[in-house]
Amino acid sequence: MTDIYTREREHRMISGQTPTQGLIARLERRDRISPAERTALGHALDPPVLHRAGELILRAGARPSDCRLLVSGLAARIKGFQNGARSITQLSIAGDFLDLHSLVMKQVDHGVLALTDCITAAVPHRLMTDLIESQPHLGRLFMLELAIDGAIQREWFHRLGRQDALGRMAHLLCELDTRIAMAELGDEDGFSLAMTQEDFADCLGLSSVHVNRTLAELRRPNLATWHAGRVEIHDRAGLVALAAFDPAYLRPHVAPI
Repeated sequence: MTDIYTREREHRMISGQTPTQGLIARLERRDRISPAERTALGHALDPPVLHRAGELILRAGARPSDCRLLVSGLAARIKGFQNGARSITQLSIAGDFLDLHSLVMKQVDHGVLALTDCITAAVPHRLMTDLIESQPHLGRLFMLELAIDGAIQREWFHRLGRQDALGRMAHLLCELDTRIAMAELGDEDGFSLAMTQEDFADCLGLSSVHVNRTLAELRRPNLATWHAGRVEIHDRAGLVALAAFDPAYLRPHVAPI
């Protein structure tokens, strides 16, 4: 890893904001953040760290001493078997906590892999505990983040068991489109998705060959295309209908907590 203070300066130049500003923007999509809460968050976050694509940010079985925020990049939760087979059980985008549950779980049961170059910033557990106790509204917002995290997992599990490959792919693209729009990282026509077809297959429980065929099925009616690391959505209403997608589980609208 590179020097964290060097990375913080570089991150400011790239994004124009610090990790604290990014986290506040994320939480303010849920509810208003007070000046006192802003100050407390600023004191809690460590400087950013760079993880190269392909690096394990968190190893299964680890006992982390902090909660790590994804500041930029794309990361994946992974579960593997001794024979080398693996599944991706969730994708994390900028603004997501990668392991907020480690505050209470202590030992994590999955790994977190950087699919692209990622920048993270950590909140030590002791400071997170102090933050929740001194700023209970922030504590409730963190609880909401955990609840949405669980809702995404349940949605993936449900779709994997009851939806065909085309529907699952359409649903995952709709979910990412919504989450990335909420983070203001995409645009009206689509979003960046810099991951391999093999990684995408591991998200959907499919083979790479099946993913390729299913992508062709999405292209034929001109619903969506994925090429050179970018998803173009040509018919959002048609994609939503195919996926039977309801974004309520992502809580896309601001409401007091």
